[in-house]
Amino acid sequence: MLEIMGSSLGKAVAVDFGIQWACWAVAAALKTEKFYDLAGSGTFMYLALQSLKWGEHYHLRQKVNTGMVASWAFRLGLFLFTRILKEGQDRRFNKVRDRPGTFFVYWTIQGVWVFLTMLPTLIVNSKREDRPLNARDYIGWSLWTAGFLMESIADYQKSAFRANPENQGKFISHSLWSVVQYPNYLGEIMMWSGIYTSSTSVLRGWEHVSVISPLFLTFLLTKVSGIPLQERSALKRYGGDPAFHEHIKKTPKLIPFIW
Repeated sequence: MLEIMGSSLGKAVAVDFGIQWACWAVAAALKTEKFYDLAGSGTFMYLALQSLKWGEHYHLRQKVNTGMVASWAFRLGLFLFTRILKEGQDRRFNKVRDRPGTFFVYWTIQGVWVFLTMLPTLIVNSKREDRPLNARDYIGWSLWTAGFLMESIADYQKSAFRANPENQGKFISHSLWSVVQYPNYLGEIMMWSGIYTSSTSVLRGWEHVSVISPLFLTFLLTKVSGIPLQERSALKRYGGDPAFHEHIKKTPKLIPFIW
């Protein structure tokens, strides 16, 4: 079993970083970041489906968790790719798209993100034995569903808000965005926490190290590339608006009624 799992994880690592580094070569040559997010989400989708095929067992839990990863990847990838085509650029890469070495680090970090976030799904899909569905599966799937809806609705609300010329220079503070400052990130964390929760039904021993999936994602969104970047951008745009400061003072950052 360990040999099969090791082989599956090894192939996943090779495919993951092979895709990122190949895309980096093209992106560096063209000096563009336009397909960065699309490559990341596409890797998620491909590895989810391919790991199920590698495992050669199509248990219900495996199929549902794989379907969840693929559905999330398809929606988010399409959303981000469409957004960057409209905006023309991603501000995260303003200082790196012309520096191949630094650009390579960004693509490599994306590979790490893909592998660590997908770890519970990769392990579950490598298992031969099956176990009956239990409360953890239903709790995990419910958590994923709520998170998927929250992220999808939040993204739609923000896109619609920005598309309205009357909102030029304004910040969004209604609907889900009035409950927490970053409902899209909250939904993201809920989804991957849900997939890990379902996975615990079959994880054994060292396999629980895959809890790093929701933990690493939460760390990225709250300390590295998510909230910190959004906060700096928002302060530059709306820092002179007293209403903005009142909004961030009264609205929980990520967890309703707590933080």
